[in-house]
Amino acid sequence: MPAGLIALALGGFGIGLTEFVIAGLLPEVAADFHVDEATAGWLISGYALAVAVGAIALTAAATRVPRKAALLGLMVLFIAGNLMSALAPTYGVMLGGRIVAALCHGAFFGIGSVVAAGLVAPEKRASAIAIMFTGLTAANVLGVPLGTLLGQAAGWRSTFWAITGIGVLALIGVAVLVPREDADTAAPGLRRELGAFRSGQVWLSLAATVLGFGGMFGAFTYIAYTLTGVSGFASGAVPWLLILFGLGLFAGNAVGGRLADRSIDRTLLVLLAVLALVLIAFALVAGMPVPAVIALVLMGAAGFATVPALQLRVLTYADHAPTLASGANIAAFNVGNALGAWLGGLTIAAGLGYTSPLWVGAGMTVAALLVVAVAAGAANRASRRSSLTTSEESLPV
Repeated sequence: MPAGLIALALGGFGIGLTEFVIAGLLPEVAADFHVDEATAGWLISGYALAVAVGAIALTAAATRVPRKAALLGLMVLFIAGNLMSALAPTYGVMLGGRIVAALCHGAFFGIGSVVAAGLVAPEKRASAIAIMFTGLTAANVLGVPLGTLLGQAAGWRSTFWAITGIGVLALIGVAVLVPREDADTAAPGLRRELGAFRSGQVWLSLAATVLGFGGMFGAFTYIAYTLTGVSGFASGAVPWLLILFGLGLFAGNAVGGRLADRSIDRTLLVLLAVLALVLIAFALVAGMPVPAVIALVLMGAAGFATVPALQLRVLTYADHAPTLASGANIAAFNVGNALGAWLGGLTIAAGLGYTSPLWVGAGMTVAALLVVAVAAGAANRASRRSSLTTSEESLPV
């Protein structure tokens, strides 16, 4: 395994920790700054919005910069944002620090996916991307519980000091371990990057990301209500159940990367079908604690197993100028998150119960499955036409 992938995974770990650990520390932060829960919640929603903006804006701004230099600059931004949060004298400065850190999130994963794929042989690109995203899954499994415990024991600022330190280590790792690009593999510039969006396959890939990942995340957004209000678990059991969910994410990410290296579209078709079935089964067995826990783990595994394939599909169809399309796909993940959460919230508000987000997630996943089926069919037809034309051109005159 190339050492550069370890540095990228460490950066992903720090970024994932920044995104998710605040949820466990929100009461302490709100009390310290004397703000209510709704105001404190902007530390989460404001971060998510900034991720979507930064994924496209900063990636576009970095198209003329060598990718390694862009990654180093993004890690500096990440360190600065978390340092602002650790030192914040007011809520406004804290929110500003969250936004600064979030701006690097999408661009780091977008550019990092391109770099990771370039560090290995073509047949191992999805596995390389999965290794980078392992940092994000590890942040959920280990980082968030430990970061929450640290913040509760030594004050919430200590967690952000620790994240700042992780950022410094990731910065050093990228500087030392990620190789410089050759001149012929350097980023091609904004005009050529924008040209990737002329491909219908790129747009279909983005739509699949919004619907597929949004289906899983929309169900996950309200999972605490499902587990306590339907499955009957005590609220104190939810953090431990979420660790099991995180283990599912970790396993799914690794398996999904290996499968996608064999066939991107076949992997997506199978995994999206499995995810839809898991969400439907979860909705049906949510009132039974043991089956509900099994479904929770399987939901995490099937949902995150799609990530390497979804990311690699965009890179494949934007192969001559993949950086901005890769960043756009990271933005698509976050758009899907917002869409799934919004639709799930509407169903709960309509009185359909705490299993309704699972049904919404299943519906979105089926829609993603149909998009991938259409995209795969179009790609196969285009491949056959290309092969036929090549064969005809090779015939003797």
